[in-house]
Amino acid sequence: MTAEPDGPEDRLRRFATIWSRAVFPVTATSLTRPEFEQRLVPLARRLSEALRARTFDSAEGQAVGAALIDAHCTEPEALSRTLDCVDAYLVLYCGGDGSQEALRTRSARLQHAMAAGFARALRERTLTEQEAIARAALQAQGVVADALHATEARFRAVFEGAAIGIGIADLDGNLLQVNNALLRMFGGTEQLMRGRKVTDWTHPEDAPQVWRLYEELVRGDREHYHVEKAFYRPDGTVLWTNLTVSLLRDADGAPQYQLALMEDTTERRLLNLRLRYEATHDALTGLPNRTLFFERLDKALSAGEDMRFGLCYLDLDGFKTINDSLGHAAGDRLLVEVADRLQSCATAPGEMVARLGGDEFVALTTGPDTEREVDALADRIMNALVTPVRIDGRELTVRGSIGIVEGPAGERGPAEVLRSADITMYRAKSAGGNRYELADPEADARAITRHGLTTALPAALDRGEFFIEYQPLVRLGDGGVHGAEALVRWLHPQHGVLGPDRFIPLAEHTGLIVPLGRWVLEQSVRQAREWQDRHTGAGPVRINVNLSPCQLTHPGLVSDTVDILERAGLEPSALCLEVTESALIGADDDLLKPLRRLAEMGVDIALDDFGTGYSNLANLRRLPVSILKLDRSFTQGMQQFPADPVDLKIVEGIVSLAHSLDLSVTVEGVETGAQAEQLRILGCDTAQGWYYARPGPPDRLHELALVDATG
Repeated sequence: MTAEPDGPEDRLRRFATIWSRAVFPVTATSLTRPEFEQRLVPLARRLSEALRARTFDSAEGQAVGAALIDAHCTEPEALSRTLDCVDAYLVLYCGGDGSQEALRTRSARLQHAMAAGFARALRERTLTEQEAIARAALQAQGVVADALHATEARFRAVFEGAAIGIGIADLDGNLLQVNNALLRMFGGTEQLMRGRKVTDWTHPEDAPQVWRLYEELVRGDREHYHVEKAFYRPDGTVLWTNLTVSLLRDADGAPQYQLALMEDTTERRLLNLRLRYEATHDALTGLPNRTLFFERLDKALSAGEDMRFGLCYLDLDGFKTINDSLGHAAGDRLLVEVADRLQSCATAPGEMVARLGGDEFVALTTGPDTEREVDALADRIMNALVTPVRIDGRELTVRGSIGIVEGPAGERGPAEVLRSADITMYRAKSAGGNRYELADPEADARAITRHGLTTALPAALDRGEFFIEYQPLVRLGDGGVHGAEALVRWLHPQHGVLGPDRFIPLAEHTGLIVPLGRWVLEQSVRQAREWQDRHTGAGPVRINVNLSPCQLTHPGLVSDTVDILERAGLEPSALCLEVTESALIGADDDLLKPLRRLAEMGVDIALDDFGTGYSNLANLRRLPVSILKLDRSFTQGMQQFPADPVDLKIVEGIVSLAHSLDLSVTVEGVETGAQAEQLRILGCDTAQGWYYARPGPPDRLHELALVDATG
């Protein structure tokens, strides 16, 4: 058994070896196979780097495709074998440790780019060859004309020995002579060919100017013309040619004959069509791909007045689970079945279905009445997915979420339309999936803003755009300032001051909540130390800092907290970390362990938003908390007099339970003196809310503390 290559370079060269063995037999090159393999190594390296690059660059794949032409890999079979090799082995030997699904998607995109680069380079090479042939044709024309004026023997040598097809006709279009190359191109006999007239060779795909140019030439108004023209062979097949027709004059300069020079371009045209198809269609499903879809969408959006468009953006629900559980082969078969069903839904004129990649599909309809048609199209798609798909003896239920965008042509570009459809599709998925939603400009704007905030978050922390406001915590017994809760704000350059509800969920989603939370803790602890230094003699001022669920699972929570307290010179008892009730419901010992260590050091742990979820009160005994923070919903019923007796009983019960467990109680959202007094009577320990002060700068808390001390 041969050992697998050890290093990345060995694996790269193994891939180049497999590639060369596949392509060398169909390559017209004078190199030996090892020499040919060495020529493929730098191309393999470019593919490997493009596969693992941070951002996809189609130019790399196109450059590799073009390089194949330079290496004389001009046969269609060479491209086909190359794409098969890349599809089967590039990710295996050059993928590294990245996500296999992402790498295979990147590999597919590279294959399409290679096909496009191959086609473009082949076309450029073909044009160069055509120019050379055209020059040879003109030279042949001169030689033939001279031969007609000189000797029949010299003319016949050129006429019969030419590699291109040559035919001579009179000015009435009667075919007089043809050479062997032309007979081979048409697959007929000389007798059959000489009985034809030039004007009999019309074809439905003739360009409008072909016969106008012909009439001008036989009248003597032009000397020659060059066109691409199709002919029917005697067996009914089509012959495509590059055709040059020249006028031959007699010794006196009068028009006498017409000379046609033909180059057979049929195979080249078929190859170009095949490459165009492969570059614009999905290899797995056969549907139009992203490239062709954007061409069609751009055309639809550029249509004239009174034209509209409708777009359905479909993403399968739970497709990753199928891939993970049954394998990618089963997932591919499912995608093929879904593609067939979608294709059957879009058969009317102006409708098309395409696969953008992965499990994302789009359906487009155009016309004057797409407001109604796009809804009907979405209904047909949803109904087509209802029937389960049977794969390997299993019946798989297929569901999808669809975002619909509809509107008049000419108002938006393709990228904007697709972005709106994508946003709307994710809105449908967030609502539970298996449904479709219509695009909403306001919802789009919110999503775009949310995305903009997400991308701006990392730089905002580096630029110092965050700041902290402090809301005082007041002792209900004597009205003194017990401490403050730190509340982070974002001073955004465009959107102004943003509260934590606008960006904390985004920071949690991106992982930035850990460095941001550490910064908030560091700033707050330093501020608490400054308060103590400025306001001596009145006892330590407590600082409350919120912890997100993501921070609870971060391994550096305890060490970071200890380091911050020590550098600031603040006692652990002056710090309270607030954790939401929902984050600790059902928490296991591993999650509670860092909180227990902090509590053992003297840091208070507060259970925030208590009462907003389903609370198993018996679990309070196992949680390392010393404070319950009642949610503001408990104080809403106390804004009027008399207070809601049910709310009073609930709060009274919670306070009694908390005190029996040696827990203190803090209440949020206190807005009136009546609320404050009622909560004091019920035995609550501390409170915060607009009745005392809104969140503000740190100096504001110092002023309040001075008032309490002197009052």
